[in-house]
Amino acid sequence: MTDVTGAPADVLHTLFQSDQGGHEQVVLCQDRASGLKAVIALHSTALGPALGGTRFYPYATEAEAVADALNLARGMSYKNAMAGLDHGGGKAVIIGDPERDKTDELLLAYGRMVASLGGRYVTACDVGTYVADMDVVARECRWTTGRSPENGGAGDSSVLTAFGVYQGMRASAQHLWGDPVLRGRKVGIAGVGKVGHHLVRHLLDEGAEVVVTDVRAEAVQRVLDQHPEVTAVADTEALIRLEGLDIYAPCALGGALNDLSVPVITAKVVCGAANNQLAHPGVEKDLADRGILYAPDYVVNAGGVIQVADELHGFDFDRCKAKAAKIFDTTLAIFARAKGDGIPPAAAADRIAEQRIAEARAAR
Repeated sequence: MTDVTGAPADVLHTLFQSDQGGHEQVVLCQDRASGLKAVIALHSTALGPALGGTRFYPYATEAEAVADALNLARGMSYKNAMAGLDHGGGKAVIIGDPERDKTDELLLAYGRMVASLGGRYVTACDVGTYVADMDVVARECRWTTGRSPENGGAGDSSVLTAFGVYQGMRASAQHLWGDPVLRGRKVGIAGVGKVGHHLVRHLLDEGAEVVVTDVRAEAVQRVLDQHPEVTAVADTEALIRLEGLDIYAPCALGGALNDLSVPVITAKVVCGAANNQLAHPGVEKDLADRGILYAPDYVVNAGGVIQVADELHGFDFDRCKAKAAKIFDTTLAIFARAKGDGIPPAAAADRIAEQRIAEARAAR
């Protein structure tokens, strides 16, 4: 059920496109007093309440925001299914510049919108939102995770997100080179913000050679100040063309794997934290045709959602880290399924996730 009263035609078109994945519910939210404009998308609750973060981003149009929420929500259904969580997939996006538009009043209004869904959607942090923001949202909504330890939460989920991506890289190395060790491998990370800078540390600790880039110069400088042995390049274009690159890790926004980037990627493995890395259907086949092993993004970046889901039941870091470590085994299983079925890993992961969701839906 979708409240679309007064929605622009382009928003309606986006909502009801047949390729958006059959979402259960989409809510368009507005609070004039605080300036809140948001979209909450629930893709599936077959496995349980939809769980997914809140993105705060200056979308160019409302239709673009809706499309992003729909895509991200669908990705969360698959991510939660592959992580073995009893949660469906949902996502919210707040339209605006978080540096300029974010206020406590806006976040409180958003919290009331989430609360109005009665627990069908559980929110958390994402691009543009942080632990302190979830503390504010939680004042109006008990279905909020990613809060600070002082407020009953688990804190920053990017730590385990990075750990899970690292496990995905190890699994990729095992599958492709017969050894999970990353020592001596050259890894390029595009985006060294919340997750990327933690990933740098994991790789350096194992002895990998790390090259980074980010659209924000200050993010790159923070990494270089902490780890002088890291090399930086000007932009993602330079990174993906880098000679000798073994692994490319997109850790910023989605769409990094597209018709322009895939033909020039030099790495043999793509494994990163960004959501929705495949710009459109067919890119996964383009990667496979070039002999590039793609570790599905929603599988390897599930460490964060494992953490926030655990927060609902009394957070234990060691328990969560043990679950996130299993991303290694899950990734290997996907590669094996892909090889057995003669399909790209992204398609294999989709099949496994869809099977679990379908079985849960049938059981209910």
